[in-house]
Amino acid sequence: MTESSTFPAGPTPAVLEEIQRRVLWLATRVVDAANRERDTGDGLKVGGHQASSASLATAMTALWFAHLDAADRVSVKPHASPVFHAIQYLLGNLDRAYLTRLRARGGLQSYPSRTKDPDGVDFSTGSVGLGAAAPLFASLTRRYVDAHFGARPASRFVALIGDAELDEGNVWEAVAEPAAAGLGNVMWVVDFNRQSLDRVVPGVRIGQWRGQFAAAGWHVVEVKYGRRLQAAFARPGGERLREWIDAMPNEQYQSLFGLDGAALRDRFLDGAPPEVGEFVAKLPDAELGPLVTDLGGHDPEAMLDAFRECDAVRDRPSVVFAYTVKGWGLPLAGAPRNHSALLTGRQIDELRTRTGLTPETEWDRLDPASSAGVWAARRRTHLARPARPARPPVAVPAATGARAAKPVSTQEVFGRVLTDLARDEGVAPHLVTTAPDVATSTNLAGFINKTGVFSPARRRAWSQDGPLRWAENPAGQHIELGISEMNLFLLLGQLGLAWDLSDQPLLPVGTVYDPFVLRGLDAFLYGAYSGSRFVVAGTPSGISLAPEGGAHQSSITASVGIELPGVTFIEPAYGAALDWLLCDALGRIAADPSGSAGSGGDEGAYYFRLTTRPIDQAPLEAARARLGEDALRARVLAGAYRLKDAHHDRPDLREERAPVVHLAASGAVMPEVLMAAGELADEGIAAHVVDVTSAGRLYRSWQRGLRDGVRTASARPVPDVLRDAFAERAPVVTVQDAASHALAWLGSALGAPAVPLGVDGFGQSGSIPDLYELHDLRPGSIVNAALAALHLAGDLP
Repeated sequence: MTESSTFPAGPTPAVLEEIQRRVLWLATRVVDAANRERDTGDGLKVGGHQASSASLATAMTALWFAHLDAADRVSVKPHASPVFHAIQYLLGNLDRAYLTRLRARGGLQSYPSRTKDPDGVDFSTGSVGLGAAAPLFASLTRRYVDAHFGARPASRFVALIGDAELDEGNVWEAVAEPAAAGLGNVMWVVDFNRQSLDRVVPGVRIGQWRGQFAAAGWHVVEVKYGRRLQAAFARPGGERLREWIDAMPNEQYQSLFGLDGAALRDRFLDGAPPEVGEFVAKLPDAELGPLVTDLGGHDPEAMLDAFRECDAVRDRPSVVFAYTVKGWGLPLAGAPRNHSALLTGRQIDELRTRTGLTPETEWDRLDPASSAGVWAARRRTHLARPARPARPPVAVPAATGARAAKPVSTQEVFGRVLTDLARDEGVAPHLVTTAPDVATSTNLAGFINKTGVFSPARRRAWSQDGPLRWAENPAGQHIELGISEMNLFLLLGQLGLAWDLSDQPLLPVGTVYDPFVLRGLDAFLYGAYSGSRFVVAGTPSGISLAPEGGAHQSSITASVGIELPGVTFIEPAYGAALDWLLCDALGRIAADPSGSAGSGGDEGAYYFRLTTRPIDQAPLEAARARLGEDALRARVLAGAYRLKDAHHDRPDLREERAPVVHLAASGAVMPEVLMAAGELADEGIAAHVVDVTSAGRLYRSWQRGLRDGVRTASARPVPDVLRDAFAERAPVVTVQDAASHALAWLGSALGAPAVPLGVDGFGQSGSIPDLYELHDLRPGSIVNAALAALHLAGDLP
């Protein structure tokens, strides 16, 4: 018998059932082996969520073995990762050795990870709600890519999510996002098992959720009953059976899964109308349980029908509510506290036997000669993704040449640089910007005027806005979002993965008011963890946005930028430095969008903290004249350079061996720091001013040396960039319009006393001089801090 005659259109129900049983077994056993058989050395439970995995075994089997195509992309519910790995193993995409290494170092991750799992994860998940929304923004990215670079192979973007994830606010921000309207290739499958971590959920909110999705323009499908129950409902009296199951409290229904025989019958009929009792009286106990617990989420054919219905809806996203039971097919099905429960060794032995396996065959793949094995091989071929074609990297210039003869803000220069890059025929097509309704106030107007606003269809502009041309059309390169910072970072994350998910490298740039970076921080971290590469500008920032008051003044964002793994934090003070740094960041993304080369992948995304305060550009020009263009640019990119050399400007201070202090600062406070350096010089103190352009790179270079020393038990010198900027061993004062501790580590790095100045309280409205005085950022305070640092060092009496 040939394969085509065995499977003329798809797998038979029996084949899917056999595969599903093996998937359930492997997912359960993978968790069991990690917890009962692997010696972790500390005796602590490994975990792994056998019950949460089981509830999605049917839907995932139906997807991978009967529905998905190679170009489709899927986000898997965090707790269903063992099911995903079991499926990849049966498809031949995962080595058997990994099955006993769940949650082990170098093994299978606790939750699906793009960057750490070995079997081709499309979307990282773990922080609930974010993996659900990511495919929606990946689809939006695909729509953009298709409009600008030609259509890619048709893809479906699928999210498998737990019903508890719908409690996350970011889910509804994504569902309601106007820019994501009309994405007919998106399907969310909600694992509607009606259990949370702590309990069986007493109230079922399906009506509320159905209404919210429908109101946002989504197509809604419910898969509540399996084929056996549907057939029973069609028989005389079956409608009353349906009404009773619909009306039964969720806790009562869930409790049926732990019972059988007469106990199950009694529990099912507790409170039921007499007609229901009459209907089921003819059914033996052995048939009653499988019938009344026949949920649609565990019927592969019912699930495939739902998937096909969603495929037929092309003009809007779809959501499928799949009614399931947590722990399906396992002894702990429906138990109130089964979330982290584990099967015992005896229960594992019984499940192995029911699956038709032995201890010798339990890890085997499907018999390649069996119908299930033949179909699995066929699906492996069908789902194989072609190799990605090589593309020449985009050549981003080292600088656009942005210069200013008058005081200018970094936010203004940022806009100029992007507009200039939009004139570069080699770079321009790959640039895409986005903002949560703050594009013009973050200075993207020039870029928008040059490139337009992206819309799937051309929209007529009914009014003119002076110098801003808000032209919406498929060729536009700015994606405007509603006021949701979570959506901004979710979209940036997917734009930064377009090289993989849509086979098109992009140069994504987003802007957001800096204090509200924290509002989108979870999604920012998600993008970084997923290995996405993009540029985000937080602007305006700090108390330098003085009149706006405390609610719009950021302080801890600099610290967050330095500490976020996979993110490079940058806060330049001068326009030319910003030009170099922004072109360098985009150039690194263009050269290696996957982040796999260069500095070991630790550059990742780029976070620029900018300000609207104009400052005089002359000090940088003086440094350029003193150091030379190439040397200055190299030091700016490395993270720090000596902006003002006290001995160069005042040779008499060197000759007199005047006390030396370093004033290290970032961003908008540089004028006050330079004034303080001048006052200190007048008092006979040599104050070198160091412009810290990237505290992130500077800190990382210091830490890299320290860790090399720890691992080799040898002393490591101060990194070149620090040694060059802080040539003399001297006390240091750090100054930043941000939390004072953000640069305080420099004292430890330099082995010198340090006095950190910054913003350690909530701001208020006022002028910049007023607020700088309030937070000790005025020149006089910086002078006093320098004197204190010299006193700590013993350089002053």
